[in-house]
Amino acid sequence: MIDKPFSESCVQNCAPILAVLREAFADCGAVLEIGSGTGQHAVYFGAELPHLRWQTADVPQHHAGIRQWLAEAALPNVLPPLALDVNQAHWRTGRYDAVFSANTLHIMSWPEVEHFFTGVGEVLEPGGVLAVYGPFNYNGTHTSESNARFDVWLKTRDPASGVRDFEAVDALARAQGLVLQQDIAMPANNRTLVWRRMD
Repeated sequence: MIDKPFSESCVQNCAPILAVLREAFADCGAVLEIGSGTGQHAVYFGAELPHLRWQTADVPQHHAGIRQWLAEAALPNVLPPLALDVNQAHWRTGRYDAVFSANTLHIMSWPEVEHFFTGVGEVLEPGGVLAVYGPFNYNGTHTSESNARFDVWLKTRDPASGVRDFEAVDALARAQGLVLQQDIAMPANNRTLVWRRMD
């Protein structure tokens, strides 16, 4: 039995993200979470938003930890994790009216970010909502010194990763028929971006 994974940042950001999702996902039913990580977000949002059927998903090496959180919470509306690697197309067969992802785009390579949005474009129903949480640059500029340091750390660890430019990410979203609805400032110099599919 592995130790149950734990993320302090999840504890700190759950409530602010919930405040956004409570409104953004009010009319949604089926949510795909891309990059469920530890599983903490899934059980927190699943408990607070019981009208949602929350589908966890991540690369297989994270599944054991996610399953531990799900087993402890025993929520009927939070589903066991799907194997999801954005580079592979098999996950694009599902249909959801909401997609959520937190702290993922900056740990992906840019081609993986492109695959992320292509996949979202295939699984998201017309009128569906995409909500993405994390740090972003604007006009090629970091929004804080801490984000600039974080970007250096990311690139030292993996040169293909890094804090993404909002404008480039929004262009990928628009190419999938997604229109930005909200860009909300969050604690610790993060943002939550909310798009709706209009086609």
